[in-house]
Amino acid sequence: MDPLLPKATELVAIATGRSDRKSAKSSESDDDEEEDAYKEEFSNQLSGAIIIERPNVKWDDVAGLHMAKETLKEALILPVKFPHLFSGFRKPWKGILLFGPPGTGKSYLAKAVATEANNAAFFSLSSSDLVSKCLEESEKLVKTLFSLARENKPSIIFIDEVDTLCGSRSENEFLVQMQCMGVDNDGVLVLGATNVPWVLDSATKRGFVKKIYIPLPEAPSRLEMFKLHLGNTPHSITEEEFRELGKRTDGYSGADIQVVVRDALMQPVRKVQTATHFRRVQGPSRSDPNVIVDDLLTPCFPGVHGAMEMTWRDLDGNKLLEPAVSMCDILTSLVTSKPTVMEADLRKFEEFTDTYL
Repeated sequence: MDPLLPKATELVAIATGRSDRKSAKSSESDDDEEEDAYKEEFSNQLSGAIIIERPNVKWDDVAGLHMAKETLKEALILPVKFPHLFSGFRKPWKGILLFGPPGTGKSYLAKAVATEANNAAFFSLSSSDLVSKCLEESEKLVKTLFSLARENKPSIIFIDEVDTLCGSRSENEFLVQMQCMGVDNDGVLVLGATNVPWVLDSATKRGFVKKIYIPLPEAPSRLEMFKLHLGNTPHSITEEEFRELGKRTDGYSGADIQVVVRDALMQPVRKVQTATHFRRVQGPSRSDPNVIVDDLLTPCFPGVHGAMEMTWRDLDGNKLLEPAVSMCDILTSLVTSKPTVMEADLRKFEEFTDTYL
């Protein structure tokens, strides 16, 4: 969390008017004392739900989605950097809905916006955080959230699973605050995300004026996702093999590819666990990676030159050199990791897109 940003509890105190010292008036009135106690409880509830942070997610960490990135830059980043561009009738978007299949990076994209808009406060909530059995409390939760955002603008309010607000007691107040007349909402961007946009009522769809479809990734984006999820883990996968992986994973979401890579990252561990023979190899020292030593051990087949019969239990922990992740490891993981988005759901997204975009 950026040290320059106030803590959530401090921000809630500002919005609700809570202070550490009770006023003379409140000490004289039992009703006021009850109100102070309620505010205290309410503040704790909201501060626990709100995350005010500076996520460390860059645009480059989000593979593909170029059109969505450009639209989000228009909404918050460019207006802050070039305010003179947004005057008169040219206004930045105030409500943006990210919709698409699960696992396509909607929440991740919102974090990238918060990171790139490096002077903006980021309020991240699930819509269930704003729903209460008590109508009055729901309304106060929503009012306080927007009050916090206005106090700390430029700010981003990200509501995940915004569809669960529909039909709830806090929905009307949320839409009122989004479109509040006579209140300065400049510099406050409301981002909503949903996997089921077709369940949104007409009022909610109108509130999110700009709608962005976050589809399943195309082959070039899937290729980049494999690279991003492998990170700096040693591997032997070539560019041609990465392109092949991009082609083989049609229909996979970003989350599906992450699962594939996570499983593939465990394949070298499994080779160590099941190996009956190891051989000596050169590699970086565990104590100093800049020093190359020649007494490390790596799993091998029994017939390989220099193979020694042993198991991982016989190894010194600092002498193991695990195998690099290979294309074979990825393909092995693909066998057991299938796409999770169904064709029927994709057709629903196509129909919604044709109707509202």
